[in-house]
Amino acid sequence: MSMNEKVVNPRKVRKEKYVVRLVEYLHAYKNVLVVQVDNVGSNQMQKTRIALRGRAVLLMGKNTLMRKVIKEQAAKNPALENLLQFVYGNMGLVFTNDDLNQIRQIILNNKVPAAARAGTLAPADVFIPAGPTGMDPGQTSFFQALNIGTKIVKGTIEIINQVHLIKPNDKVTVSHVALLTKLNILPFFYGFKVTDVYENGTTYSASILDLSKDELLKKFFGGVQRIAAISLAVGFPTLASLPHLIGNGFAKLLAISLATDFTFPEAQKFKDYLANPGAFAAAAPAAAAASSGGAAKAEEKPKEKSEESEADLGFSLFD
Repeated sequence: MSMNEKVVNPRKVRKEKYVVRLVEYLHAYKNVLVVQVDNVGSNQMQKTRIALRGRAVLLMGKNTLMRKVIKEQAAKNPALENLLQFVYGNMGLVFTNDDLNQIRQIILNNKVPAAARAGTLAPADVFIPAGPTGMDPGQTSFFQALNIGTKIVKGTIEIINQVHLIKPNDKVTVSHVALLTKLNILPFFYGFKVTDVYENGTTYSASILDLSKDELLKKFFGGVQRIAAISLAVGFPTLASLPHLIGNGFAKLLAISLATDFTFPEAQKFKDYLANPGAFAAAAPAAAAASSGGAAKAEEKPKEKSEESEADLGFSLFD
């Protein structure tokens, strides 16, 4: 090898390609789903990539390198700094311009049944159903260690009642694993967990995607009502409290006008009503009669036409 030839470091080449790809994704896609990939195997990850093909891309990598690239690109697009808070642990980024809820559903649907492993935290409830187990009486020690009531029926162990063996976030013990293995139960489903969303510069929890449009509007207007109530209580005007302040001000001006000789156009009709309520009471039936009279006339006109048409039918064409 000559002195002028440079030794190509494959690791450095892969790193440079990764940086180029991440920069491209950060600028090409406006939405990012942050996923945790604990207990996700390579085969399952490949199937997820295939399912997302054409609609989204999944990118894994070292957190330190991800943070470095995102910080550099945040100089051009400051909104990208919001992504930094999610780059920790065993995670990945799913870039997309498609519907976020649909992409998330595709990711969550890619899950596989898995056996319990000692020392891990249970992701879901585990129940042992009541009934025969097919195990011989010599293996009752597994059930006794976990305080599970059993009985011997026709030479096999039978569980008396359904047992709630493990609760979510409980630590799976060796006894749990041994019993579930004996019963041939795969209690868990492992897959991607979508935790957070970056949408066009805004970040929020992925649980927000479960809310419908009506629920979001309800929560929004509930917040507006609380802001208005606080603003009115402390005497600090805001856009939310402005309609209430104007309404309260008008009510006070109207009360002053009714109690004094002071008046203004909006208050005058109230003063006229209080001065002569009978005139308003008489005007209402008259208006009703006028409207009913007009309706009656409208009904009579078609009737006259029908009578004329009936009269015309009495003549012969040859008269």
